[in-house]
Amino acid sequence: MKIPQWKWERIMMDFISGLPLTPTKKDLIWVMVDQLTKSAHFIPIRVDYSLQRLAKLYVAEVVRLHGVPVSIISDRDPRFSSRFWKALHQAMGTRLDFSTAFHPQTDGQDSWEEYLPLAEFTYNNSYQSSIQIAPYEVLYGRRCRTPTCWTELGERQVLAPELVSEMEEKVRLIRARLKEASDRQKSYADLKLKDSRPSLFESVTVEEGNEVWSEGQAKSPVYWTLSGTRTCGPVAYRLELPPELEQIHDVFHVSMLRCCRSDPSHIVPVEEIEVRTDLSFEEELVQILDRDIKVLRRKSVPLVKVLW
Repeated sequence: MKIPQWKWERIMMDFISGLPLTPTKKDLIWVMVDQLTKSAHFIPIRVDYSLQRLAKLYVAEVVRLHGVPVSIISDRDPRFSSRFWKALHQAMGTRLDFSTAFHPQTDGQDSWEEYLPLAEFTYNNSYQSSIQIAPYEVLYGRRCRTPTCWTELGERQVLAPELVSEMEEKVRLIRARLKEASDRQKSYADLKLKDSRPSLFESVTVEEGNEVWSEGQAKSPVYWTLSGTRTCGPVAYRLELPPELEQIHDVFHVSMLRCCRSDPSHIVPVEEIEVRTDLSFEEELVQILDRDIKVLRRKSVPLVKVLW
């Protein structure tokens, strides 16, 4: 038996039958074993599954994760392997071209679920700009085999020490590239925060909150102007809160703070609430809308229409 050069390149498959029927009507286990690593997949199926359905299931469970094999070996009738291999090619070659965009056309737009495993494989086997490599190259050391590019990967023999060294180098490069991407994102965020960071002991405006009512309408935010800021880190500040805000934690993220240009005319005093023993209260009118006089027999009564 020829020794495989890579993982899941040569596959052995068989079926375990004679099992009791499961609640989902499965009565067979489809076993697939990689010749190189001896890792396996166990897939529950039914004895009446067609070769076309088995091929689609193989794409969903194996090709999605490992790519297309070079050979498939089965202890069953050799004609089974031949027919399955043909069905597998039909399931991939006629339904998906990895060299073009993903456009399912044969079964209409409602067949997206059938193409999802191949779409996932295409994504993981494609170049990603943030890490500057394909995800499968990080996971397996190289890209997985695709239906239309059989010689794309070459036949280079990879020895164990070289493979370990190569994988470590790829992981190192990935970590460096991810750090570069993270640093770029941080620099963009820092530019937005730079102008909003208050100086020490500078007055700031704090947004109290933007609560959502049960009806789904947003409550207007309430702003408080405070002073006496102290840094608690690169993006956090501790404020001196007035007594009416003592129930609030005094450390705020910089995104909640705005530099405030102090103006005494903008200060609105907080009025104390007075509760009367008879629970009565006085309303203050907002605007007088109309005036009239109601004439009675012995007197006149002035009427005023107001907006409360």
